[in-house]
Amino acid sequence: MSDPVPPPEVPVLAEPAAPPVAAPEPIVSIIVVSYNTREMTLECLSSLAAQTTIPYELIVVDNASSDGSAEAIAEAFPDVRLIASRENHGFAKANNIAALEARAPYLLLLNPDTVTLDHAIDRLVAFAERTPEAGIWGGRTLYGDGSLNAGSCNALQSLWSIFCRTTGLAVAFKGSAFFNPENYGSWDRSTEREVGYVCGCFFLIKRAFWNRLGGFDLTFVMYGEETDLCCRARALGARPRITPEATIIHYVGASTKRRSSKDVLVLKAQVTLAKRYLPGWQQGPAIFLLSLRPLVRKLGGDLLGLLGKTKAKEEARRWGEVWKTRASWKEGFPQLPHPARLEKGARP
Repeated sequence: MSDPVPPPEVPVLAEPAAPPVAAPEPIVSIIVVSYNTREMTLECLSSLAAQTTIPYELIVVDNASSDGSAEAIAEAFPDVRLIASRENHGFAKANNIAALEARAPYLLLLNPDTVTLDHAIDRLVAFAERTPEAGIWGGRTLYGDGSLNAGSCNALQSLWSIFCRTTGLAVAFKGSAFFNPENYGSWDRSTEREVGYVCGCFFLIKRAFWNRLGGFDLTFVMYGEETDLCCRARALGARPRITPEATIIHYVGASTKRRSSKDVLVLKAQVTLAKRYLPGWQQGPAIFLLSLRPLVRKLGGDLLGLLGKTKAKEEARRWGEVWKTRASWKEGFPQLPHPARLEKGARP
C-alpha cells in the first residue's frame, strides 16, 4: 500500500494591518512670534505642549533672530511648523503671515515670553465655546514671581483717560476706576468681564472672524495692533472678554527692553488710535495731551531726582529723549491701506 498523501498545506493568512489612525483635526492654531528669545521661546513651547490636551497645531515665526532661536526650535520641536524668516517682520506682519498657514477654527496668538499654566489654552477655548458672542477672548497674566500682571487687557483710551495718565492722576489714584479707567482701577482680573481690548500676548479669535477683519493692520508697526483689531471687531458686534480660569505667566517685554525707542512707538500707536477712534472734537485735545506726556514725566522725574530718587533721574533722562523727538511721533504712524491684507502664499 502506498503511503497516504498528506493534505495540502493551508496557507496562514496574516491579519490585515489596522488602518493608520488619523490625527485629530486641530481645534486651535497657536501662533508664536519670536525674536532673540531662544530660551524663553523653548520654555514657552515646552509648557504649552505639557499643558494642552485639545488638538492643536503650532506655528512659530522666527523674525530673523541672531541667537540661534530658529535652529534650537527646529531641533527641540521637529513637529512645529517653523517659518524662519530672513528679515524681522515685526509682530503684526509675522502674525498675519502665520495666520495664512493656519487651518484650525480658532487662532491663538501667544507671546514667546509666556508659560502656560494649568491647561490655560484648553480653558480659554472652552470659555470661547461658552461665550461665542464675545468674538475675542483672553485670560489672566501673572509676572514670573506669581504677582498679577494686569496687562492682559485694558479699557479703550478716552479723552478723560488720556488726561488722567498725562497729569499723573492715574498713578496717584491707581486703584480708582474713575482716575485710572484704562487699567480698570483695582480690578485684579479675577472675574470674567467684557473689556475694551485683549492683549496680543494671549489672544484668541475665530479664524473666520480674523479673516473677515483682515488680520492686523500693518499701519501699526509695533504696539496698538491688537487694540485696533478689537476696535474694528467691536464695530461688527464683538464684545471681547477675559476669564481668570485661563492663566499664564507673561514675563513682559523680553525682546523689547524699556527704552526711549519703545516709548516713541507706544506714543505713535496711541496718537494713531486717537485719530482713528475718538470723536472728531476730542482728537485735537487728546493728541495735545499725548504730546505733553513726555514733558510732564520728565519734569516729574527731575523733581523726584532732586529729592534723591536715583531711578527717577534715569526716567527723566529717558522721557527727555522722547520729548526731544516729538516731531517724529506726534502725528502717529503713517497711514497704510486699511486693513492691510497679505496675499495667500506670501512668505518671508
